[in-house]
Order: sequence, then C-alpha cells, then structure tokens
Amino acid sequence: MPAFPKPKFVYPLDIDKEIEHLKTHKTKRGVPDKLDTALLVGSWNIANLGLQKRWQQHARLIAEVLEWFDIIAIQEVNVSLEGLRQIEAELPSHYDLIFSDKAGNNERFAFAYDSRKIKQMELVGEVAIPPKDHRHIKLPGITRKFTGFDRNPYLVSFQWKNSLLILINVHSFFGSESKFDMERRALETYAISRYADLTGRSKHAFSKNIIALGDFNLPKVEKGDLIYDALLKRGLELPNHSSKIYSNINDDKMYDQIAFLPSIKKKIMANGIFDFDGAIFPDLWQESTSKFKKYTKYYISDHRPIWMQLNL
Repeated sequence: MPAFPKPKFVYPLDIDKEIEHLKTHKTKRGVPDKLDTALLVGSWNIANLGLQKRWQQHARLIAEVLEWFDIIAIQEVNVSLEGLRQIEAELPSHYDLIFSDKAGNNERFAFAYDSRKIKQMELVGEVAIPPKDHRHIKLPGITRKFTGFDRNPYLVSFQWKNSLLILINVHSFFGSESKFDMERRALETYAISRYADLTGRSKHAFSKNIIALGDFNLPKVEKGDLIYDALLKRGLELPNHSSKIYSNINDDKMYDQIAFLPSIKKKIMANGIFDFDGAIFPDLWQESTSKFKKYTKYYISDHRPIWMQLNL
C-alpha cells in the first residue's frame, strides 16, 4: 500500500512516559506477562515498515510491544529492511528475526521471537498452490478463477519445549471493497483454510499444530461475511473475544485474526487485541483527534496487535 502522508508537525515525544502509558494499558487490557509455562503468540501489521520514516523513539515504542510476546508475526515489512533493522536495534539481543523475500506490493513477512524460549525449526517456506490445484480453490457464487496469492503466506516452524508449531504469516490481498476484489480476497482466504486442513490431516505433516495469523483483511467476524465464511470453510477456527475491540484504529474492522485447527482451541488460555492507541500520545489526542490519528498511523501503525496465550 502507499505510505500514509507524513505529518507536517512535530510532537515532543517523552519516550519514558509513553512506555509507562503502554505498560499501564497492557495491564488494563489483560495482556499477560510471559511465563515459562505458556506460549504468548502475537501478530501485528506495522504499517509500511521501512517505507514510512520513523524516529528511533517510535521504533523503541514498537519494540516495547513486540518484546511482550514470545513470538510475533509482522506484516507490511517493506523490501527495504531499514524499518525492521531499526526496531531490531531496540529489541533485546535474545530476540531473533526471520523474514521472507519481497512479494506483492514490495512487502516481506517477518517473525520476531525470543530465542531463549523458542527454537526455529527446519521447515520454512511459502504457501504456494500449484497451478494444477487452482481448480480446487473455488467457492459457491464466485465464478472468477484463483490465480495464486498476491503475497504467498510465509510459513515457518518453531519448537517450544516438546511442541512443534507451524505458523503461517498472512497478509491477504485487499485491492478495494469492490465485488471483484472481495472475491479475489475470499479465494485467497479459502486457499489458506484448505492448505491448513489438508496439511493437518496429512500423515506427512511436520506438525499438526497449525496457526494462520496476520492481516486477513476480514471486515466482520460474523456468518455471511464473504471472507469470514471462506476462512472457516475448511475447519479453521477463531478464538472467542470477550470484548469488542476492533483490530484497526478506526474501530470499524476485524482485519487481523489468529486462526487455528480445532485441536488448538482447548489449549488457549487467553486472547485479545491490544489497542495501543488508547494509551499513547494523550496530549496530542486532547489537542486534536485528527492530528493524533495521522501521527499514530504514520509513526506507529493503523493496525493493532492481536495475541493468544497457549498451553500446549
């Protein structure tokens, strides 16, 4: 996507105060501390990371949130690694990165993880549907053909204690809200659901603990929504949310999701969305909500992190 317009004003950022705001809100929103007995998984679309020029203080705020999680999937990493490297410099040295090559929109996928607790395993790749199987990617009422992903979902395997996991980092095609683009997005979503289903049932599966997470560009979590129905059509499930916090800072869409095969559901201890924008830059919010949103979208993100705590 194109970069958001750079704000034409300077906000005097007090990094220590802003970190305290984040930590206080973390407690309020019930984001758990990391535990040896549980795995805290997150996902965050960090808007145009590497394309929008953030200050080091903004990278520090982003890194503060990333560090709360044992492993977190990141979307919208630009082909320029400048933004990711900027954040990496603010993370503790025990956090490692793995990222993909560029795909559609010059975007990469990335994972950041605590290497003291998580081990990256051998399976790394992309969810790519062979042309001969494109005919299987179809949905009722959609006549257009599936021709592949705009950004092939990025698949990486990890080990926590004795458990192997396959995490699929997703940023689905958006385009527009036209019927044509929505159908393309639905087919991409169904292809991910089908892949997880087939892999989970395969005797050759590296692991049956499969989690697809990221920005599905899913408008509504309700039956009848084209993208929602496509995501759940082959058995993937979504966690229950106890409160209605949207995953974008405009508070009107549930774009970001963590989806999993049914065997994972009983292992979920807690989950949620962290609305960081409800805590940071309070003086700017009081001055102007319009200026606040422009500043926050450019220097932090227009998406909120989502998370899930597991006991595998």
